[in-house]
Amino acid sequence: MIQLLFDGQWPLFVLIVMALVISLSFHEFGHASVAYLFGDDTAQRAGRLTLNPLAHIDPVGLLMVIVAGFGYAKPVPTDPRNFRSYWADLLVSAAGPGMNLLVAAVAVNFYVLGLKSGWGFLEGQGPRFFFVYLAQINLVLMVFNLIPLGALDGHYIMPYLLPRRLAIRYAEFNMRYGNLALMSLILLGIMGIPVFRFVLSIGAALLPFIVFV
Repeated sequence: MIQLLFDGQWPLFVLIVMALVISLSFHEFGHASVAYLFGDDTAQRAGRLTLNPLAHIDPVGLLMVIVAGFGYAKPVPTDPRNFRSYWADLLVSAAGPGMNLLVAAVAVNFYVLGLKSGWGFLEGQGPRFFFVYLAQINLVLMVFNLIPLGALDGHYIMPYLLPRRLAIRYAEFNMRYGNLALMSLILLGIMGIPVFRFVLSIGAALLPFIVFV
């Protein structure tokens, strides 16, 4: 991504950064809003119940995305002791990927509807790239965060999908080795080994299924 600046394609670089900031901000807001809905105001008190990117974007994490292709936003703080439902942890965890799916659907359908309606400001390569990329990056973020390793959202969801005995074993495994396994995969990806190719392929394959207009 940083190569775009070296190649003089700074407008494309700016559009990608904007799409990333929007995607990460909505993802974290999803976690914060559902946690609040289930009785935990920890994120609200931390100033995270907002769509303001300044509350969610970690400068180092964003820089890592730009330079290395992998990064992170600020994790949303929660206190499960405040949750009013057994399913709250599952739904709070799923809210981030769910919000990414919602943003992807809104972005691509807004663009397609605008083209069909003859909205002039959507004509040209710039708007097409932005809205299609915004949809695709959100689908990729959704799929990536559902991987049940390390601190990704998927590791909170997986125990609800397994029998109790397997869920306990999985939780113990992930606690010991999850972060190491995830970081190893990320390092391999940075080195050019396409270990996350399936994430990109699934994200691209899902795009036609969320176009409704």
